[in-house]
Formats: sequence, structure tokens, C-alpha cells
Amino acid sequence: MARSSVAAVDRREEILRSAVQVISRRGHADTRLSHVAERAGVSQALVVYYFGTRESLLAQALAYSDERFYERAAAELAKTSTATRKLVHLLELSCTTGNPDDPDQPSWVLWLDLWAVAARNPAVGEHRRKLDQHWRETITSVVTQGVASGEFQAVNVDDFTIRLAAMVDGLAIQVALEDSEVDAARMLSLCLGYAASALGFAVPRRRALRQSRARPDARSVAVA
Repeated sequence: MARSSVAAVDRREEILRSAVQVISRRGHADTRLSHVAERAGVSQALVVYYFGTRESLLAQALAYSDERFYERAAAELAKTSTATRKLVHLLELSCTTGNPDDPDQPSWVLWLDLWAVAARNPAVGEHRRKLDQHWRETITSVVTQGVASGEFQAVNVDDFTIRLAAMVDGLAIQVALEDSEVDAARMLSLCLGYAASALGFAVPRRRALRQSRARPDARSVAVA
């Protein structure tokens, strides 16, 4: 790749990283392209050149953050042999509050903004569909492996995936809004409880809260 092309890729990625941070803190409605440009140390014209509109920037920023999530998840899951451990770990990574200071950590606040915009913007809606499809395919792959190996009891994998994904999304709204009765730890406990009951595996024992991925209140359940 030519040096100029590498520089362009680096600039685009820095803008995306800055957009994740700014939108996570300010919210999409209060974020201007000038805010992202200032954070990234580039001109507003350059942000417009790469992304066009705030809506497009929001969708691509979340896609960027999601890609980082899957890259890390894939690397960690590759070290895990059993489907049970993989599913538990996926839920550990998902049942979080997010960290607006770290653009590599998907924030549920970004998803709240994306859902709101997607309902009225077909282009953003298509981004949302692809992100959800990727997540469901990830769950389906792990559950299919578990059923085939005998770790999980036979289920309708598509139905289970839709239910679990919807449960994660629904509880994540409460976590993102700082509901007094639903924090990240309880979200994880409820999701794990449902998955274990539906698939017929034992919920792993609890350990102390882990500090992984700079989310001190998340992932209180670890694989034994």
C-alpha cells in the first residue's frame, strides 16, 4: 500500500475513534462534525469528505467499534475449546456498561443513538441490520457447536438466538440508562440464567468482579 494510502487509512481510523469517544459522551443529537474534527485534530472538511453526514458517521463509528469487539472476541474464543465457555465469554463481553474514553470498547449508549436514528434513516437502518446479523450469527455458531458436541440440549437454534439477542438488547437499555435495579452484573446473571436453562448447562460459579477491558462493574461471572 502506498504511503499516502496508509496515511489516509490512519486518518480515517483516527476520526472514527474520535467519533466513538465524542458520541458516547455527548450523544448523537448533541454531537457536531466540528466536535469530532476537534477531537481528532483534523479539519471539519476532512470529516465531511470521509463520512458526509452525522448519521453516516454514527453508523460507521459503531461499526468500527463493533469490529474491534469481534476481533478481540475471536482471538479470545480461539483459545477456548468448549461451546459452553465460548457462550459464557460472549455474554461476559456483552453485558457491560462501556467506556466512553476507550473507542475500542463498544458502548450501549452508541446503540441507543443508532436505534433511534435507524428507525427514520434507511441507510443507518441497513447498518443496524448488518450489525445485528453479525451478532446473531456469532451466537448461532457457538450454539450449533454446542448442540453438535452434546454440550447443549437440542433446541431451535434460530429461536434461541433471537431470544437471547433480544434479551441482551433489552437489558442493555436498562444498564445504559443506569436503572437502579439492573446493573451490568445483574444483566449478565439474567442472560446466563436464561441460556443455561434453555441449553441445559450448569451456570459457572461466580468469582470476584474482573477488571477486564476497563469496565469495573461488568462481567462478575467468569468461566470456572
